[in-house]
Amino acid sequence: MNRLIGHFTTITQHKLLVMKGCFQIGLYKQGLLHDMSKYSPVEFLSGVKYYQGFRSPINEEKEQIGYSLGWLHHKGKNKHHFEYWTDLSPVPGEGMIGVKMPRRYLAEMFIDRVSAGKIYKKEEFTTGSPLEYFLNGKQHCVMHPDTSDMLEKLLRMYKVKGEAYTFRYIRKVFLKDPEADY
Repeated sequence: MNRLIGHFTTITQHKLLVMKGCFQIGLYKQGLLHDMSKYSPVEFLSGVKYYQGFRSPINEEKEQIGYSLGWLHHKGKNKHHFEYWTDLSPVPGEGMIGVKMPRRYLAEMFIDRVSAGKIYKKEEFTTGSPLEYFLNGKQHCVMHPDTSDMLEKLLRMYKVKGEAYTFRYIRKVFLKDPEADY
């Protein structure tokens, strides 16, 4: 029962935090719908089973059985994950490539990463935490170079200038000005 309550509380707190952030940058529909698939049986039940409280249960599930059914479902249903935007290259022999994410999903991904850091790191969270997490795994990501560069730019901005400044930039420049970097 503790795992069930813990997992439900964690995903709901995360969802509410992302919703608040999405509302601040003008992505109301995405904020409302963010991570609804986490309440579906395939994601929720594996989340409860592998719940630890200090990191995503996806990691524990992968370590125990080699993959995560919940994650495979989640990334296929949620456009704010760069993994959703991968495909086989049209160039023979090139393999998997990242597809450039639309701005609104990249913005939601940024909010998602910041919010996940706040939820899992708690008091240890700093504005540099999301950037550090990204840089630690960047070399293993199949992400379009422009998407990767823009995400890193936003995470660096967040680290140096803070949340209010970065959210304002996303809302007023990144999402509004088609000529803005990206």
